[in-house]
Formats: sequence, structure tokens, C-alpha cells
Amino acid sequence: MASHRRFALSLMLLCSAMPVSAPVIAKAPAYDLIIRGGTIYDGSGKPPVVGDVAIKDDRIVAVGTVAGTATTEVAAKGMAVAPGFINMLSWATESLIADPKSQSDIRQGVTLEVMGEGWSMGPISPAMKALETERQGDIKYPIEWTSLGDYLGWLEKRGVSTNVASFVGAATVRVHELGEGDVDPTPGQLARMRALVRQAMNDGAMGVGSSIIYAPGSYAETDELVALTSEAAKCGGMYISHMRSEGDRIEEAVDELIDISRRSGAPAEIYHLKMAGRSNWGKLDAIVQKIEAARAEGLKITTDMYTYTAGATGLDAAMPTWVQAGGLEEWIKRLKDPAIRARVAAEMKQPGSDWENLYFGAGADKMILSGFKSDALKPLTGKTLAEVAAMRGKSPEETAMDLVVEDGSRVGTVYFLMSEDNVRKQIQLPWMSFGSDAASQATEGVFLKSGAHPRTYGNFARLLGRYVRDEKLIPLEQAIYRLTTLPATNLRIADRGALKPGYYADVVVFDPATIGDRSTFEKPHQYSVGMRDVFVNGVGVLRNGEHSGATPGRAVRGAGWNRCS
Repeated sequence: MASHRRFALSLMLLCSAMPVSAPVIAKAPAYDLIIRGGTIYDGSGKPPVVGDVAIKDDRIVAVGTVAGTATTEVAAKGMAVAPGFINMLSWATESLIADPKSQSDIRQGVTLEVMGEGWSMGPISPAMKALETERQGDIKYPIEWTSLGDYLGWLEKRGVSTNVASFVGAATVRVHELGEGDVDPTPGQLARMRALVRQAMNDGAMGVGSSIIYAPGSYAETDELVALTSEAAKCGGMYISHMRSEGDRIEEAVDELIDISRRSGAPAEIYHLKMAGRSNWGKLDAIVQKIEAARAEGLKITTDMYTYTAGATGLDAAMPTWVQAGGLEEWIKRLKDPAIRARVAAEMKQPGSDWENLYFGAGADKMILSGFKSDALKPLTGKTLAEVAAMRGKSPEETAMDLVVEDGSRVGTVYFLMSEDNVRKQIQLPWMSFGSDAASQATEGVFLKSGAHPRTYGNFARLLGRYVRDEKLIPLEQAIYRLTTLPATNLRIADRGALKPGYYADVVVFDPATIGDRSTFEKPHQYSVGMRDVFVNGVGVLRNGEHSGATPGRAVRGAGWNRCS
């Protein structure tokens, strides 16, 4: 018994002498996400390297060989890893209201929609709200904002999958103060227009966007545009324009854009550079020389484009701007007057002397009707204007006017105008970025009520698949630079457009061997393929090729935000 007590006492003494270990606490992962082993194209245009990208919260924190663990790890061996793409010309203004998932663009790697080609969602007056509500097509929505900043904030709060940014529309500012007539502003009106631009810049606009091929934007003279752009320049903004001509008078139009840049002090970009109409296809070299000369002078002139030989707009581009003065309703009223119809029909058959006649440039057999407001006319979607004219037993000119009157809209129309050779040459220009000039849609719901230009679903994937991989026009690293760092630099956007520590985690993962467009003019509602993962502000929006439903997008503000009152 005594031996048992001695053994127990010895055991107690031994245990009391042993060190007590601290409780084991699992170490938290260092990162939220690591994309492992991908081929990294950082946006600089330099050749890629194989490595990892680590993300914490909404930022990139490491690029290269990343040690440590993450809550989520994504294997990317054999895949390209790049910054999210910037759509320099987006018309997702309304489509994001109908469907915030931005599917057609997200599935191509777009993480930032830049809007504002001539028309922006603010500033908007009560009279403008009433008129725009009445003119709405398939997508119906209440206009719950007044300023451009309000609209961007409203989208962000409501939830969108992509980031959003916008120029302030020169036509929007003009209509706010002058209405839709062909009038010049008084000094007082111009002062108020300038103040609206300053306010929009303070709200975060990227600059002033014009579309001076169409009424009422076309009624603005050069001095008016210089005055508005000067206000944007003071706030670090730029001028971006659908020029007065992309065809017969394109040289003069480029001269005007360069003049506006020089006089205002703002950088300038040409929206969707093209030579429209067969007779103008040979002008590309001369236009490039003009731009290069301006750049050599020290002016910051850049361009963007879509990767197709057809554009898309409305039947307003087929008729002279004088008949459209006062807005859609006045245009329709005039088209009911037999004398005016005869004059319009005669002008449609000739090159426009002071307007851009896309009807003459394309021809009725190369104009596809793509968007109607009226259910009664929607069966005509996908037919050419020539086909509809033959069905009705009328001339194409009369048919175009009838359709505008019957539909109560400008009637969405695709025009085949450009040369494939010029598309290839433009893709190789070092100062060229890219924009879809389209909404971001889905292959379901309200979007199926109308046709679409294939650029809606395929502009960026077409660049990377057809022109980079298959035709080898430019290296993949150069294409990615011009989808990311170049437009971010032009827009003066901080901390986006590159894979760098400290930058926002807008990241895409895609297969260079399979990425490509599937949308066609005959069957446009088809998603592109090859994009596997898309992260917006660190959140997975596309995972393994499927949309997650996440809406982490934010309003991206320009250089004048909160400093340009």
C-alpha cells in the first residue's frame, strides 16, 4: 500500500514539473482568395509570367509567387489571368436596370461599363423626366434621380455586377437648357450649361461625351462644345465624341475633335473609329496621320472601336437632321406631311451635304431592322429595310418614314458600312481601345423582345479569339493592355486596370485557346465562350463559367469627384 502511495506521489511531482502547453489556435488564412498558377498578364503589355494573384477584401495584395493560405483557392494552370476589361462605350444605362447581372459583358470579362455617348442619365429636369418616361421602350422604370451622380449612386445601391462610370452627355446638358430645337444658346444659357458640366464633374463624370452626328447633339457648334469641354478639363476630364461625320466629311470631323482638344486643354478620344461607306474606306491612312500629327504636337488623342463591319443605331441616321428638330414627337408630326415626306425621300437618296446619311452609305438591302417599340411591328425584327419595303409595296424611303411614324420611335437599325481590312488595321493601332457600343443583356426575359447587334454579346471575345489568337494581329499581352491599362490611364481612373498590389481586385480568368464570340446577325442572343472566372472588387461574379448572382459593382468616379464645385 505504501508503495502505491509513493508511486502516486512521484507521478504527481513529475506531472507538476512538466511544462504546460498553450492551447493550439488555428492560424487564420492570410488572404480571402488566391488564384494559383495562372499565366499572368498584368495589363502593362509586357510578356506574361506564371504565378499567383492574392486578394484580401476588395484589393489585390500580392502578385507573383504567393506563400500562405486563403479562404478560397482557384487553380488557374494553363489559363490567362488578367485585369478586368473596360468597355469604353457601353449603353448599359437601361439594361442594368432591367437586369443588374450584366451577363453579356461579364461573360466576356468586362468589369467596368463606361457610359455617356452624347446622352447621359443626368442631369435631368422634370420636363425631361416626363418625356423620357413617355418614350421608354420594352424596359420600363421610374426615373428616381436628377443628377448623373444620383444615377450612379442609385445603380450601386440597387446592386450591379459590373462597376459603372459615365461621361456627362453634351446633348443632355443642351436639352436641359435649350430643349431639342436647332437653336444656339444665349450667353446666360451657355453659362448654365457650363455649370451643369462642372456639377457633373464634381459628381464623378469622366468628362464630356458628345454625339454630334444625331439631333439634337448635332445642333451644337464647335464653340459650344469647346466651352463645355473647358469646364471638364479644369476638373481633369476628357472629351470623347461620336464625331460629326464618320464618312464623307470624316477629315473635317477629326479636325474639329482635335481643335476642341487643343482649345479646351482636354484629352480627346474618338468613339468607334470607322470609315463608313465604301467610298470612304480608303481614308484610314490619312486619318491615322492626322491623329499621329496631333499626338506628336503633344495632344492626347486616342480612339476606340468595336470589332465588326456593321454599326447599329436608328432610322434617324437615315434622315436629315432638320426634320428631327424639336424631338421625336415633332419629327413624327412632320413625317405625316406629304410635302415634307417628298423632300425627306429626295434627300435620303443623296449624300448628306450637312448631315451623315447612313441610308445612302449602306443601302436598304444592308440595313437590318433590329428594335421596335410596338408589338405589332416586332415580327419585322431581323428583316432588311428592302425586304419590308417589298412586303409593303412601297419604296424603302417611304417605308422607313412609315416605320418611324407607326412605331413612335427611331427604330433600331443595323447598317453594314465598314471594311474588314480597315477593322484589322485599326486593331493594330497602339492607341486604340475597345467598346461594344451596346447594352449588356441576357439571353432571356425582356431582351428577347428585340434583336441585337452581335457586338452586344461578342465584341471583346471576338477581339481575343478571332483577331488575337486566330489571325495573330497583335500579341495577347498587347490586346489585354488595350482592354485594361490603356483605357484606365486615358480616363485617369485610380487603382484599376492592372494587376498590382493595392489595386482593386477586378480580375478575369479565361482560356486563350477557346475564348470566342458565338453571336451572329441571324442569331444574336448567344453568349461568348472561354471566360471562366470574373471577380469584381474581389467578389466572384462568374465562377466556372456560370453567373453567381453577385452584384458587387461600384460607381467609379472621375478625377474631379468632390473637388470641382
